[in-house]
Amino acid sequence: MLRSGDLNKRIEIQAPTKVSDGMGGFTTVWTTLRTINAAIWDATSNERNQASATTLIISHRIRIRHLSVFKSSWRLKYNNRYFAIVSIVNPGEKNEYYDLYCKEAT
Repeated sequence: MLRSGDLNKRIEIQAPTKVSDGMGGFTTVWTTLRTINAAIWDATSNERNQASATTLIISHRIRIRHLSVFKSSWRLKYNNRYFAIVSIVNPGEKNEYYDLYCKEAT
């Protein structure tokens, strides 16, 4: 069950936007779509090497209320920290909230 008091952090949802660099190319900037309440927990990190490639590392679980549109290509910003979304889970397919498994961007 999701309680409003659990969502005690203000985060920004940001989407990548391509902007002309004035020289015929593009650069990616991040645009804030909205600011919402969230809960943030440290999660167990896991790193594996398979066939000379490193698989994903999960560093945090972030819970937000369900949104009608949400993309894994977006990122989250909390204070001066950024989180890349690795996986989006809709527990029980109830459309109440999302658990976002993320890795902190450096």
